Amino acid sequence: MIIDAVKTGRKAGTVTQEGNMKYDYLIVGAGLFGAVFAREMTDQGKKCLVIEKRDHIAGNIYTEEVDGIHVHRYGAHIFHTSDKKIWQYVNRYTEFNQYINSPVAVYGDELYNLPFNMNTFSKMWGIKTPAEAKAIIDKQIMDAGIGEPANLEEQAIRLVGTDVYEKLIKGYTQKQWGRKCTELPAFIIKRLPLRFTYDNNYFNDRYQGIPIDGYTKMVERLLDGIEVRCNTDYFKVREQIEADTTVYTGPIDEYFGYSLGHLQYRSLRFETEKLDCENYQGNAVVNYTERDIPYTRIIEHKHFEMFGNAVNACPKTVISKEYSTEWKEGMEPYYPVNDERNMLLAEKYRQLAETEKNVIFGGRLAEYKYYDMGPVVEKVFRIINSN
Repeated sequence: MIIDAVKTGRKAGTVTQEGNMKYDYLIVGAGLFGAVFAREMTDQGKKCLVIEKRDHIAGNIYTEEVDGIHVHRYGAHIFHTSDKKIWQYVNRYTEFNQYINSPVAVYGDELYNLPFNMNTFSKMWGIKTPAEAKAIIDKQIMDAGIGEPANLEEQAIRLVGTDVYEKLIKGYTQKQWGRKCTELPAFIIKRLPLRFTYDNNYFNDRYQGIPIDGYTKMVERLLDGIEVRCNTDYFKVREQIEADTTVYTGPIDEYFGYSLGHLQYRSLRFETEKLDCENYQGNAVVNYTERDIPYTRIIEHKHFEMFGNAVNACPKTVISKEYSTEWKEGMEPYYPVNDERNMLLAEKYRQLAETEKNVIFGGRLAEYKYYDMGPVVEKVFRIINSN
């Protein structure tokens, strides 16, 4: 039962008679973490209440249909995992299509396949064999003469050489982080995978795809039969709801009233438009790696789910230009900032969280950690099995 406080005429965050009951679990956030946790606990006979600050469920994987196209409102999300049990679990709630993530990158008038593979190297240097590519990269790394890298730029060059760095990493990374690569710490990039095969599949996982009816429908099925209240701010209603255990998926620093200071985040902004054409860019994701182009990539949503003749059979298309920006109050926090200051502060908050009784902190914001969707589901199972 999903309750929209606006549609039902209730004030957002107020507690009705049905809310006076005691719950086993109060779950803060109706994203993937909260939905899977609620489903599993409900199936074990526990009484759960899910509250969500936004006016919709599914968190950042929320999709909405526009002219027959499922639009990823908060950016591209591809489910991928090598864990068969996780794959079988999510397939209980939706059917996945055959989408293979194969982004491309535009630099000037040049177009390169991603991730960095033999198609990339062949286009960049006019070579054909892995041995030729390795020789060029090794020589560039040697010529750079970098010992212990002092920043992200030196770390990247030490891993992939100068050409790949200058064309495909430097500008894109500066846009993502809002800082020059020479001002970013080296540890942000631990490795940059180079594939010496002609393989454009971005992920190495055994299973990947996108729900054929969108992520929102998948989350709806996860929450089937569970009480959900949207438009409800946890910090305004937590004293009014009685529960044995709280599962909190919001920002960890906000939970503690920013008592140790504010954690920093990167946020995203999207310019989405519907176009009267069948096929705008021919690929779901096209990265723009030059610093002077303000957006980091353009997403054409129909290519996540339409293949072959189906692309031209749909006369419209929807594109989203994605901009990376510094998070400010009122914006959606997307990614943690993995520099020394934030990592140390996040660890202090985690230590504080361990002292909270009957509260489970989970998900990217509550743990201040980047998560793909597969590991989110896996983390829920680990928490449940450990209790």
